Amino acid sequence: MTITDLLMVYLLAINLLDFVLCGADKHRARRGKWRIRERTLLGLAALGGSVGLLAGMRMFHHKTLKPAFRYGAPAILVVQLGLAVFVMSRL
Repeated sequence: MTITDLLMVYLLAINLLDFVLCGADKHRARRGKWRIRERTLLGLAALGGSVGLLAGMRMFHHKTLKPAFRYGAPAILVVQLGLAVFVMSRL
């Protein structure tokens, strides 16, 4: 397994995790139960799960009005894409 393969598995896993947690948090919010911290969702996005968080926000209509999510999650994705382009251009 190459480093590229490992990176792809990592990104898939962290995006899936952020997506699932977004859905779980919406489910819990509807039922008045214990919630997942916003910093957990955004932290996972910063660690590579921004696409999963954005997909979860869209799919579950969750956190879409909160500025930290509405603007923060897309900003994290833009930074990550910029970083990926920079790294790829150096190879």
